[in-house]
Amino acid sequence: MSDERVRHAGPAGAPRCVVTHRVFDETLHHLASAARVTANAAGEPWPDALRAELLADASAAITFMPDRVDDAWLAQAPGLRIIAGALKGYDNIDVAAATARGVWVSIVPDHLTVPTAELAIGLTLGLARHVAQADREVRAGAFGGWRARLYGLGLEDTTVGLIGLGRVGQAIATRLSAFGCRLLATDPAEGSGPWPEGVVRVELDALLADSGVVIVCAPLLDSTLHLIDEAALARMRPGALLVNIARGSVVDEGAVADALEGGRLGGFAADVFEFEDWARVDRPLEIAPRLLALGDRTLFTPHLGSATVAARQRIERAAADNVLAVLRGGRPPDAVNDL
Repeated sequence: MSDERVRHAGPAGAPRCVVTHRVFDETLHHLASAARVTANAAGEPWPDALRAELLADASAAITFMPDRVDDAWLAQAPGLRIIAGALKGYDNIDVAAATARGVWVSIVPDHLTVPTAELAIGLTLGLARHVAQADREVRAGAFGGWRARLYGLGLEDTTVGLIGLGRVGQAIATRLSAFGCRLLATDPAEGSGPWPEGVVRVELDALLADSGVVIVCAPLLDSTLHLIDEAALARMRPGALLVNIARGSVVDEGAVADALEGGRLGGFAADVFEFEDWARVDRPLEIAPRLLALGDRTLFTPHLGSATVAARQRIERAAADNVLAVLRGGRPPDAVNDL
């Protein structure tokens, strides 16, 4: 196939691996040791028809957050042996459907942790100190020298509540401890890892009532869908800040807009949004326009949690290693299902 949206690598007779989004050259070369690689060369997802054509004879696929892998998607690749998600949360992949078809599903469990935690700190500081608003004012020529304005929230001596204490939550806690915060946490997913030193375990209601900043880092489960809803927001301390770096649908964005407009919520920062969550059949199709209009009380990034060069290289390498393990007759090291 000659198409500027498609790159090829590897020996012609090897099993095909389809890579649905653009990756580093090093990743392609690594895969090409045992696969005939067909990779996305564009900055956007392939059209459905092109993707289906490329999947038709694929033995493996590396997928990403925008891929909605359901049974219809799987039916386009009857020879598929593995879906290697270049991601940690995999609610966009129907694991049961893949297992029923005898297809491995693997993820990358840990290389996203540190960069996501770092971004959580960045969003928290940016929101608390009005960084985006201040930047806009300087660029607009509105800065004439120091004035007594745009006072924000410092993290020292501030109570920060973490909703979710898996690997990302623990990494955030470690970094916040250096700021002199008082740290509270609750874990809706009930992770099995050790509770970090200096973090106080509390129930959700107490965390919401006591925290000046609440950071959401819990996975999207049936039990966490809209965990932060109108009622939860009403239990938060007036003027508190909310930060979401987990999954968009853990937070009810409409309720957040209401709380911001009503003046009860002090600010909202997010790297993830409800419209991204394919697992919800009723998900919104866009970010709530009311949220986008509240520029001075919100701070948004476009799902940049793992967006550092080093992290993405490690993530892609790990996904490729899962593919190569299967193509060589083994089990993917980061499988989330059993066949």
